[in-house]
Amino acid sequence: DIVENRYVGIKSRGVYETPGGTILREAHLDLEALTLDREVLRVRDSMSLKYSELVYNGFWFSPEMEFLQHSMDFAQRHVNGEVRLRLFRGNARVLGRSSPNSLYNMDMVSMDVEGGFNVAHSEGFIRTQARRLQAYRNMAYPTGRDLPSI
Repeated sequence: DIVENRYVGIKSRGVYETPGGTILREAHLDLEALTLDREVLRVRDSMSLKYSELVYNGFWFSPEMEFLQHSMDFAQRHVNGEVRLRLFRGNARVLGRSSPNSLYNMDMVSMDVEGGFNVAHSEGFIRTQARRLQAYRNMAYPTGRDLPSI
């Protein structure tokens, strides 16, 4: 049971039950995590809110919906594969997944395989990323600030 704010300004109550949709969504989100780039996922997430708002309000044939649909279709072009789920007491839990378009490559992230992840490359990256944090600290706390203990 939920209370909604309708587009016309009134509140309504409703119950939505979509067990099949819930199972498909869980599997699809898991495949997206395997096959989409991190930044593409972030952009997709930000567009999803507007997309659902347009659907809910009935703007299926609006120019903004057409734009979002084309963007979503483009982002989804490599999302495919198989997901194994366990269904238990109203929950869908992912047990495993595979995709021919997986972006996960064990050799690329391995610190043990020649040509894989090289920890020495992290130092410059960490220093570069820290520059904006140092600039903020120097501006916000010009007399210094004790760091919290971990």
